Amino acid sequence: MTDIPVPFSDVIKDIQPEPHLPWKEISERKRADRQRYLERRAEWLPKQPIPGSQKNVTTVVRVELTAEEFAIVCCDATELVKKMSDGRLKVVEVVRAFCHAATIAQQLTNCLSEICFDEAIKRAEELDEHFAKTGRPVGPLHGLPVSIKDHIMVKGLDTATGYISWCYKSVAEKDAVAVNILRKAGAVIYLKTNNPQTLLSLETDNNVYGKTLNPLNRDLTPGGSSGGESALIAFHGSPLGIGTDIGGSIRLPAACTGLYGFKASVGRIPHAGLLGSHDGMDAIIGVLGPISRSARDLSLFCKVMLEYEPWLVEPPLLEIPWKQEVVEGVGIPSRLSFAFLWDDGVVNPHPPIRAALERLKRQLLAAGHEVIDWIPIDHRYAWELITKLYFLDGGEEYRDVLADSGEPPTPQTEWILAQVPNDGQPFSVPEIFKLNLEREKFRVKLAEHWNQTKTRTTTGRPVDGIISPCAASLAPKHAGTRWWGYTSYWNLADYPAAVFPVGRCDPHDGADSEENNTAPVAPTSDGRNEFETYWEPSLYKDFPVCLQLIGRRLNEERVLGMLNILEHATNVNANCPDIRS
Repeated sequence: MTDIPVPFSDVIKDIQPEPHLPWKEISERKRADRQRYLERRAEWLPKQPIPGSQKNVTTVVRVELTAEEFAIVCCDATELVKKMSDGRLKVVEVVRAFCHAATIAQQLTNCLSEICFDEAIKRAEELDEHFAKTGRPVGPLHGLPVSIKDHIMVKGLDTATGYISWCYKSVAEKDAVAVNILRKAGAVIYLKTNNPQTLLSLETDNNVYGKTLNPLNRDLTPGGSSGGESALIAFHGSPLGIGTDIGGSIRLPAACTGLYGFKASVGRIPHAGLLGSHDGMDAIIGVLGPISRSARDLSLFCKVMLEYEPWLVEPPLLEIPWKQEVVEGVGIPSRLSFAFLWDDGVVNPHPPIRAALERLKRQLLAAGHEVIDWIPIDHRYAWELITKLYFLDGGEEYRDVLADSGEPPTPQTEWILAQVPNDGQPFSVPEIFKLNLEREKFRVKLAEHWNQTKTRTTTGRPVDGIISPCAASLAPKHAGTRWWGYTSYWNLADYPAAVFPVGRCDPHDGADSEENNTAPVAPTSDGRNEFETYWEPSLYKDFPVCLQLIGRRLNEERVLGMLNILEHATNVNANCPDIRS
């Protein structure tokens, strides 16, 4: 495959700020660059102003796009690939439709960072020409527009990663391994999306581009750190986005916006070619994965990634080819056993989440599956341990990068840096060795705990999967995320997990329960409620509710196969919000 033209617009390529400019001036230049690029396509800008008082803006795309464009952006990735691969849709019209929707999404939610629409359209034209000549698609993702999280390298585009001091200094000379595979598979890269300062945040906010808003309610966060992706996809500005997850950064954004997200085990999906703090730290490793609007898109992404044998160019990857037949049900029992984690013993989930678990349990039992309770084990300890593993250097690199530009920490950065253990001092080598042993002891204890569930199932085998909340709350207010334990726990375990929607929120669902009426609280020694999140029912009427399905390490195909069975048995996503309804 020939090299893609360097996707760096003439509008911005000559704008290079001088060294040591005030951080606010660098921010203003980056934002101006982005807006100038968008304004080159004036026909894609919103035709009507949207008042700030309009909180849910997802219906705007239906008004702004043509009927043909709207029909395109309502397709999931799998359907789009089929239609372009058999000639029913031209790649150019698909790419233009998503560029148009993404432009509007940016104006309403501030979800984009770098943009390369011109190069994407040129590539789309090349793909259409190839199809016209040969009658064949270029690859398994022929023509599919794919959005990329900002800190994943895309050749020719800046990789500032939410840091002022990296702006204009981190233009990628080559693609990340996953981006290279996407191009080989025929996908079209057309933009990058916003991520938070430091990346270690479940709120997407930085001083470069500012805060990203949730298109379902702009008073709420779309999550982080892949929140630009979730906001864009929820607005139908992308059919498939690539994020990363080291503590919930794919799963929380998906859950905050009613989407599907997938975190694989470390070693399965290519991860090389990312730029962020603590590169080289391998006590806890983030993973790259998809966010989409359908379960089948999750397996499509994973299948394509492993078809190209990435372990040949990224040595840490395990040579485990993708087993699509398992996703399709081969080897998965017809009667499954699930363990439900109702709460983790630290922070109690809000009423609609508990109600969704109860509703799903009834549906699974009615479909002939088995459900038992998962007994929570060491959740507070796991948070304390993973926090130490996040900050082996005492948070020094984060502080140094911020000091380099003089930019202040965002509220969520300030909060997470306040969690730095060991009095903010780096751990010594012997201390790191001990922490690694603690991590492995935790994993062994958890595996034994899972194995012991066979004594409580009627199948005589351990449960097949765990179903859990993604968080204690639905999408929080901005700067309101505190407890990551429902997701970071499984990063510490290195277990794969898929997020899936289970319907809409009735704010009064479960309100009769005394337990669910109580605000979630984690008592601390000094009497403060460190992780408390208040429940405000009025914010969440008809809001999407998501859960996560967790499987054993390196059992990615089995997790997605169980998700398919779960969906077919219960139709769990039938009542999820959709702009077509």
